[in-house]
Amino acid sequence: MAALLRVCRPGCGGRHFGLRLVSVLSGGNELPANLLLQTNIIKKERKGPTPIDAGQPVLRKCEIAIPSHLKPRQAWLESLQGFDENLGVVELHPDVFAVPPRIDILHEVAIWQKNFKRISHARVKTRAEVRGGGRKPWKQKGSGRARQGSIRSPVWRGGGISHGPRGPTSYYYMLPMKVRVMGLKVALTMKFAQDYLHIIDSLEMPSPDPEYLCDLALHRHWGDSVLIVDANEDMPENILEATKNSKTITVIPVLGLNVHSMLKHETLVLTLDAVNLLEKKLLWHDTRFSPLYPFKLPYRDFP
Repeated sequence: MAALLRVCRPGCGGRHFGLRLVSVLSGGNELPANLLLQTNIIKKERKGPTPIDAGQPVLRKCEIAIPSHLKPRQAWLESLQGFDENLGVVELHPDVFAVPPRIDILHEVAIWQKNFKRISHARVKTRAEVRGGGRKPWKQKGSGRARQGSIRSPVWRGGGISHGPRGPTSYYYMLPMKVRVMGLKVALTMKFAQDYLHIIDSLEMPSPDPEYLCDLALHRHWGDSVLIVDANEDMPENILEATKNSKTITVIPVLGLNVHSMLKHETLVLTLDAVNLLEKKLLWHDTRFSPLYPFKLPYRDFP
């Protein structure tokens, strides 16, 4: 129900009045029904209690000291050995998995990763490179037409191109290392906040059958695409055989983890060794005081 109230604008001295429409709702501050979102859109279904409320034993604690004003984040520890429930709880460092969500840095790193290896081979011919046009088409004076010196001038059809691309052109540039590190932290934080980050004990599987891994991902609601990360480059044969021809499940070492891959895949699965290595490498950049590379190295216009 709506009511029209006549109110006086402040400072008008009572001479000018305005009309204001006031909505009177039954619930006071409740929103109309057409502005309310459906429950299944804004709330994700979770199975069982959260790691904080479960009371499970903590199987892994942070090796690096946590600041006194921060608390470690907790996640479930899972396994690829079967369809059993969670094994326990692991603690994650808040300076890696709970940083402020800097979407601008995430976008900057994603664009850099897409462009810093880009080389454009677009190339057009100038008037000097187009075949023909060596002689003057007509004499300078007397014909009544505009003076021309070559039929390959840029103003002629079939002539050369002026100010066109002259490839190959490199789009190389380098972001500061701490910006790239912050991009990785923000991506990990977003995956953890959206419940798309899962921790497993190892990559050991009882079977190399791809159907087993797909059924396991479906049972645990890992989504349409999964990125599995391990600290070791020599991975077990079963996991390699199961993901060899898979288009939705990818296995990479932790040294190859990047922002683009995390944004491309819906779910990120880390092993315990990968978590330890990530925290060690990423937190080292927060305390270093010397430059990672000498400043004389070219950061732009790389040949």
